[in-house]
Amino acid sequence: MNRNYNFAYLDESSKREIRRAILNAIAIPGFQVPFGSRELPIGRGWGTGGIQITLSIILPDDTLKVIDQGSDDSVNAVSIKRFISECTGVGMTTDSETASVIQSRHRIPEIPLRSDQILVLQVPEPEPLKLVEGSEVEARRMHAEKDYNLMWLRLFEDLVQFDEIVAAAGYPVMVNGRYLTNPSPIPRYDVPKLNMSETLCLFGAGREKKIYAIPPYTRVEALSFEDVPFAVESFGDHYCCKCGAKGVFLDESYNEKTGEKYYQCSDTGYCNGRRAAGNRADIVCK
Repeated sequence: MNRNYNFAYLDESSKREIRRAILNAIAIPGFQVPFGSRELPIGRGWGTGGIQITLSIILPDDTLKVIDQGSDDSVNAVSIKRFISECTGVGMTTDSETASVIQSRHRIPEIPLRSDQILVLQVPEPEPLKLVEGSEVEARRMHAEKDYNLMWLRLFEDLVQFDEIVAAAGYPVMVNGRYLTNPSPIPRYDVPKLNMSETLCLFGAGREKKIYAIPPYTRVEALSFEDVPFAVESFGDHYCCKCGAKGVFLDESYNEKTGEKYYQCSDTGYCNGRRAAGNRADIVCK
């Protein structure tokens, strides 16, 4: 730990204020709680909302995992890990099963999380109604009155135009039957993991200065019509070219030499764990 910083960088008053906002968000699942977003030595848009939540809740004996769209080794993930490590000294891991706090950008780990873990999701735009209503004042009124007709109309227009709902990342969900919520830009594949999850899920938007939460064992339902049920992405019979995993979220890539398409696990920690256990695929990725 770098002794030039307070533990977890933020001053204690700032951390208490953020923790109070988190408690308010937990008490009203899906409700966006405003907070005084602090300046950090990292550009806004790089997950400052999620980082502030992590810095406010992390303890010296915690173990942290940071992922960026499933990857443990991206520039964003590595930079955040280095920053938090320098100002806390906490242990770092790529294994979601050994982490007590998981901070993620746009993915939820493949292995189901437990009640003794906390998932922190970075959010670029917390307001799900932004797609259909540009006025924040009007959006707040719509939330207060549970008036989500414009969002239902948006989904219906997709069906009329494309014969399917094309919303992918950040698919709108109803939390606890009350608040329309943006689950962060996670793929539709990850949305069912939020429903009745054992894990506390915290969402932070630094630029928009909002925090919201989905507490453990909370109903989370993706918006859908009775005759057009919600469906996640399908990868058919494709499997990871590194570990051979099927039934997981896969990233699509191309072989640099042959131009052939191949797939690999989006969750690199999960993939590396399978490979360490002896699982191997029979094709070459690149």
